[in-house]
Amino acid sequence: MSRWIVVNLPSWLLLAGLIVVVVGGTAAVQAFVRHRFPRLKQGGQNEVAQFVFPVIAVVYGFLIGFIVLALWGQVNSADQTTRAEGAGAVQMAELRDVFGKAESARIRQSLLEYGRAAAAEWPRASTGLTTPEAENALDRLHRTYENITPRNDTQRAFLTSSLTSLRDMTLARTQRLLAARSNLGPPLSLWMVILLTSGLVLGFSVVYGSEQARMRYGMVGAVSVLVAANLFLVTELSYPFLGEFATSSEPLNTVVKVLSSPQ
Repeated sequence: MSRWIVVNLPSWLLLAGLIVVVVGGTAAVQAFVRHRFPRLKQGGQNEVAQFVFPVIAVVYGFLIGFIVLALWGQVNSADQTTRAEGAGAVQMAELRDVFGKAESARIRQSLLEYGRAAAAEWPRASTGLTTPEAENALDRLHRTYENITPRNDTQRAFLTSSLTSLRDMTLARTQRLLAARSNLGPPLSLWMVILLTSGLVLGFSVVYGSEQARMRYGMVGAVSVLVAANLFLVTELSYPFLGEFATSSEPLNTVVKVLSSPQ
């Protein structure tokens, strides 16, 4: 469900929606609790809340910080994989001129076709899906290098280096697609922990006693916005190839730019 949300909702709308739902829901719960238990206004429960709430807040902050840090590591890993794919293609583009003019032109054309196809494929590839155009372009690139016959030691060495770059690029592409396909976000058990601790933080802000309604609702609103922002971060960072914080196809676009620049 959260993957569907990240795919179909703009980040600003997701954040705004979470803030409205969490703040509005918590305020409604507070109004109901205050009406149902009027003695809470006297603040007799504040002593317990002042002792327990800091402990819960520390545990909640540590938990969310740990989860966000782990998810950010996944995003960085996905970004490095995409950069490795683009770097391999750029490396092959820079080495192509050592071969004959005709072979260099074929390499350039094959790389350009793959770069464009892979960049166009990105919206589907971000969920682990591929397109025939990208797969066929990669196959043609492999065949282009397989048909090169080196004429001297220099070309032989550069062909070996290019084949290594091609292998690394292909491996990075496979890793990227597998990561996007297999990433389903945090497991249900982790979401339950996140929601449980978030509920505890919001619950203690609701029962905290204060005679001034403005102060009560202000405190509940501030805590609710904090919780909503944390839920937004966890949701957005859960999918390294989707959302505002995800890696992008820029390394693949760079390949096209390098090959399209004047020679």
